[in-house]
Amino acid sequence: MSIEKSEPDRWFAENVQPHEDMLRAWLVSRFPECNDIDDLIQEAFVRVMRARESCAVKSPKAFLFATARNLALDTIRHTRVSRTEYLEQNDLCEFEDLGIGVPEIVARNQELEILTKAIQSMPDRCRQVFTLRKVYGMPQREIAKKLNISRNTVSAQMTTGLRKFTQFMENYCTERDRLK
Repeated sequence: MSIEKSEPDRWFAENVQPHEDMLRAWLVSRFPECNDIDDLIQEAFVRVMRARESCAVKSPKAFLFATARNLALDTIRHTRVSRTEYLEQNDLCEFEDLGIGVPEIVARNQELEILTKAIQSMPDRCRQVFTLRKVYGMPQREIAKKLNISRNTVSAQMTTGLRKFTQFMENYCTERDRLK
């Protein structure tokens, strides 16, 4: 006997939940100082579902990522305030929402350049798997078939890729902060 899902459950399973892995990787790479990524993701899920109850969510993936980003920024702000550290002017730039404009376009281009360098620093097979999964959104079974490797190898290469990506970003941020 199967239990039928309610309409909100179906909507969540089809429109929000498939983005969980990509969201997790994005949060880890973008906000490495956040220790509770799982909690952020769960809270983002709750907020997306609450928003859907009151109005139509036209772009669930974009709404999910924006919600998670705002939660991460709130967490960072709270952590910095609770440690009574004062933000320098340079730190505040990370939190300003400048909207679509020249500064944001320049910042996004710089981020893309850094992301490209991070991906290029990976070993060949790892880079292939990482790019197919995270850039093109290809499922692991299709990656395994395309590259003629096992799903376990795909999973292991993704784990290695995420670790190397995170290490690259940590090194980049450390070097950037050192040069300030």
